[in-house]
Amino acid sequence: MDTLPPTHSPTGEDPIALFEAWMAEAATSEPNDPNAVCLATATPDGRPSARMVLLKGVDRERPGGGFVFYTNLESRKGGELSANPQAALCFHWKTLQRSVRVEGCIAPVSAAEADAYYASRARGSRIGAWASKQSRPLESRFALEKAVAEQTLRFGLGEIPRPEFWSGFCLVPARIELWRDMPFRLHERRVFHRTAEGWALEMLYP
Repeated sequence: MDTLPPTHSPTGEDPIALFEAWMAEAATSEPNDPNAVCLATATPDGRPSARMVLLKGVDRERPGGGFVFYTNLESRKGGELSANPQAALCFHWKTLQRSVRVEGCIAPVSAAEADAYYASRARGSRIGAWASKQSRPLESRFALEKAVAEQTLRFGLGEIPRPEFWSGFCLVPARIELWRDMPFRLHERRVFHRTAEGWALEMLYP
């Protein structure tokens, strides 16, 4: 059975707890989607791509912890993550003048986790997951609306099961950087590196 290394750095700080505290502050100050994050992936031959996704949780039960998000597994990001399970996240909260960067490996969430989150989504969003061939060419807006109508008719008032092609990923962090705006562009940069003993902390020049 995997065991978690100590969660605190030599300074006593837990970077995931610090992230959670900042996220809680952002939830009270950001006008929209404080959990929005830029997800960067790469193809097997190293070509990068980035897009915005929504963080859906911080998993402290998983060995190493992790940042959880969901997607269509047949989308571009789904394919890239399956082929090259390394990724990075970048949060930016303009109202707080803070950002967090996270880098690490990718692991799939369990079917039970994906089912539970999918069931919590609005009915229209569950229909949309079935209707959208995410990231693939769309001939017209009408074609998308038709697909939504067909799936709505298909399920009627019944249950809408999670599609096999829709699930989640967990980014298990190896490096977390917390950045704060400071006067005269002398910003604070604290970087936590995961080690066998827990987290090693270093400061970076701005």
